[in-house]
Amino acid sequence: MLGWAVTFLIIAIIAGVLGFGGIAGTSAGIAQILFVIFIILFVISLVRGMMTR
Repeated sequence: MLGWAVTFLIIAIIAGVLGFGGIAGTSAGIAQILFVIFIILFVISLVRGMMTR
């Protein structure tokens, strides 16, 4: 999940440098959503790991 977020962030940066504003904005938005989902799943995983021990 984090790998996909980084990939979309790199696409957004490259598209922004080349002047493709729409693609850059969309890629940055997707990267943000994936990063938030990653953080939520990571926290849930940590809590479940602490509860099972």
